[in-house]
Amino acid sequence: MAMAAPRRQKPTRREVIHDELVSEWLGCEKPLNTNRNVSSAAAWVDAILKSQFFADSLDEEEVKKAWKEIAGDFIGANTEPVSAKEGNLILRVTQPAMRFHLEQMKPDLLRRIRERFGEDKIKSVRFTLG
Repeated sequence: MAMAAPRRQKPTRREVIHDELVSEWLGCEKPLNTNRNVSSAAAWVDAILKSQFFADSLDEEEVKKAWKEIAGDFIGANTEPVSAKEGNLILRVTQPAMRFHLEQMKPDLLRRIRERFGEDKIKSVRFTLG
């Protein structure tokens, strides 16, 4: 939540006279604060990476290590996480019957994955035979 900038009080008569004298001496108005709208490159890089899902993306190796714990022994033995990019988890399934079973279980699997890794990391689960 952004905080409002504190309101500046009306300049005193002395400040007004000072600014007029400086402007007359320089031949132009007093320059604005040149650092007012400057931000660091690091802030821009972080913002760009987050917008492109790189900074907060899910580590695929982490998903592979935790998969059997999330899915259970039977499902874990018949499936393998292949990819976890841009919020899509792709699982390789050994048999068509297992794929059908997992399609029925998809909401429950997605809930368990989100509990483990966070709500915003995985948006969907897809299955491939292989």
